[in-house]
Amino acid sequence: MTYIVPPCAESVDILYADEHLLLVRKPQLLLSVPGRHPDNQDCVINRLREHYPSASIVHRLDLDTSGIMVIPLDAAIHAHISRQFQERKVEKRYDAVVFGRMTDEQGEIDLPIAPDWSNRPRQKICPQRGKAALTRYQVQERGADRSRLLLRPVTGRSHQLRIHLASVGHPILGCDLYAHEEALGMAPRLLLHARSLGFTHPASGRWLERDCPPEF
Repeated sequence: MTYIVPPCAESVDILYADEHLLLVRKPQLLLSVPGRHPDNQDCVINRLREHYPSASIVHRLDLDTSGIMVIPLDAAIHAHISRQFQERKVEKRYDAVVFGRMTDEQGEIDLPIAPDWSNRPRQKICPQRGKAALTRYQVQERGADRSRLLLRPVTGRSHQLRIHLASVGHPILGCDLYAHEEALGMAPRLLLHARSLGFTHPASGRWLERDCPPEF
């Protein structure tokens, strides 16, 4: 059964723009790219192409995740930024609120991830067939039943942050794929937000970074 994404009334905000690329804020519950179903065509890239016809997607955020994205405006810029992602030269930071009080101030989660074909779109931790995945975290704040984290994913596997944190007993609040019932009910949305991106600008060669704080 195909899931029809509900309409998203929030706008795609432009945080930075030049002749080569855009940095934009994706709202929660807006697709990054069109879905297969004809009713799932509203998305970041289709909205931007109304004003920037040459815009293209070089990376994605999950439907439930809000935050910053880079949008190339020509093929050469796309290729350059794509290579930076592949070579892990792009600095990515996420904010998340997770279930429970994390004891360590910082650490890393190094668990291989593979598709869970019998439970799509879920992923699973799989030492035998999974691809290497590494997430670094730092505790920002602790509450009685939750912790706010700054996350730095080194790799970019599908659902990496969600499944990594759930696998160590601290699912992200509001996560409908990997959180247990209590953690799911503790937030009205997935409390995961792509806070910042930093990379070498393909045209100028200078480091470009923008911060996009979460609303939660």
